[in-house]
Amino acid sequence: MTRKYYIVAQYAFLFLLGFTGVVKAQNAEEKATKIILQKDSLFWQSYNRCDTSNYSQFFSDDVEFYHDKGGITLGVESMAMTMKKNLCSNSDFRIKREAVKGTEKIYMLRNSGEIYGAIFSGEHLFYVLEKGKEARLDGKANFTHLWLLKDGAWKMSRILSYDHGPAPYINKRKEIKISEDFLNQFVGEYKGAQTGKLIIQKENNLLTFADNNKKSILYPEGQNLFFMKERDITFEFMKNGKDKVDKLLVRENGEIVEELIFQK
Repeated sequence: MTRKYYIVAQYAFLFLLGFTGVVKAQNAEEKATKIILQKDSLFWQSYNRCDTSNYSQFFSDDVEFYHDKGGITLGVESMAMTMKKNLCSNSDFRIKREAVKGTEKIYMLRNSGEIYGAIFSGEHLFYVLEKGKEARLDGKANFTHLWLLKDGAWKMSRILSYDHGPAPYINKRKEIKISEDFLNQFVGEYKGAQTGKLIIQKENNLLTFADNNKKSILYPEGQNLFFMKERDITFEFMKNGKDKVDKLLVRENGEIVEELIFQK
């Protein structure tokens, strides 16, 4: 073999070694990612079902949980006890967690090229489940989980839950078309104990009202049922025996929050 071809062969061999190393690293990362996602899914299934018997297996013994509203919880036993007392003590009331699609990210942690842990972060939503009622979107928060690989097992070691706040409302109601003449029967002045005077007007073939100088639009969902797109609030116009509107029921999240009487 000539010197020229010998050098080329050496470079090819070194390139092959480097490429093999990259492939091995990618395979190790893909494997770790798959395991973490699987364990994360099983963990939240236990959380949503209040399966306290399996809940603790996902944590390291020295787990630390930091919550921006609920303080600090230290140790796997305290985590399990908090779950039982706070979230799972009432069978008629549950909290359901759901990840926000597209926000979850995993960052591998390495030491001398070997994966020893991972940071898993993202956003999630929380729903309130009450017996006899539809699930209600209650809040949104960010999470950061530190997963560590020890003795061949992945465990959550540090948990951060923060930036809790109200969840953005997602309107799922469908607007129907109602004639302008039909809308006239709802126009007028209403009075309620909390709201005081509320004036329903008609504008561009839609009902509107003003609150603190801010105009809101009511979109028709039924012949006498209207909704707001920015909040889960509905307005139901009730009629008396003479087929005349005599009051207005306002509901928020499905619960009646105000009853207004038609004045004129």
